Amino acid sequence: MRRHRIATAVLLSVGALFAGALTTTGTAQAAGPAGHSFTAADQRRAATFWTPDRMRSATPLDLTADPRALRQVARSATPTTIAPTTTSSTAAASPSAVSPTAFPQAGGAWTGGGAVVKTSGRVFFTFQGRTASCSGNAVTSQNASTVITAGHCVKYQGSWHTNWVFVPAYANGSAPYGQWTATKTLTTPQWEASEDINYDVAAAVVAPLDGRTLTSVTGAQGIQFNGGYNKAMYAFGFPAASPYDGSKLVYCSGNSSKDFLFSQDHGLACNMTGGSSGGPWFTSFSEATGTGLQVSVNSFGYTFLPNRMFGPYFGNDAQNLYNKAQAS
Repeated sequence: MRRHRIATAVLLSVGALFAGALTTTGTAQAAGPAGHSFTAADQRRAATFWTPDRMRSATPLDLTADPRALRQVARSATPTTIAPTTTSSTAAASPSAVSPTAFPQAGGAWTGGGAVVKTSGRVFFTFQGRTASCSGNAVTSQNASTVITAGHCVKYQGSWHTNWVFVPAYANGSAPYGQWTATKTLTTPQWEASEDINYDVAAAVVAPLDGRTLTSVTGAQGIQFNGGYNKAMYAFGFPAASPYDGSKLVYCSGNSSKDFLFSQDHGLACNMTGGSSGGPWFTSFSEATGTGLQVSVNSFGYTFLPNRMFGPYFGNDAQNLYNKAQAS
């Protein structure tokens, strides 16, 4: 089905069995993820590689995964919350300039404005010789240079993606706040070792651009770990598969639930398609300011359960990933 295609550029679709299906692992290794580093030459190459035409034509790779690879995961810890960070331009934005939007919303263009327009963006990379895209989001961090996305948006089928860039506020081939090249991409130990869908989370550290750090330009969303389930959620992304074309920021909103099928992930009614993978999920989201606390990313859907999105729970392993990325 069109809604449930996965790839480097699209949502994971869990349904039909395929050779080499995702497998599971045990508890996270204490050492944490090793990650993938990009040389200065790699960064220069990526900066010139992504022309507007290449960004517009980045395409998904069809793939399915085996639901038998999913497993139940215990979740129990104290919540940790990091607040959003505003820039002078986002702080000056007037709530009266923000148009109200619908809640719940199963999928539509975001017209509300606010900080989320600048913190969200498209992620572009090369995977096995193909140009592909995902979504991502800038979060508050010590290095002011951390982007959160999905694990399969940095590493898939055993290989790390190359030519990796983040384009905040992407708009139909344009990069109004620049293209930010990765110096390092990291994911959870479980995704890095065996691509366990319960831990489909990643972070990228991006290089300064024109002497400035990422979040000094875009601002940053807050982030929360071990925040629990069953909350009002807003999910954002840049879906590129029909009926969307990747040209604009799209959102879904509603009351989330805990996946009662094969995973321990968040679920939300949402019709976003390929390319939205890695886009942020927020709780405590304010439509007036466009800020919230990121608690998940767009990750996968079931072929037999259309128009429902699932995203990994941000627990201790996601927090360890975030801490390692922000210290890089």
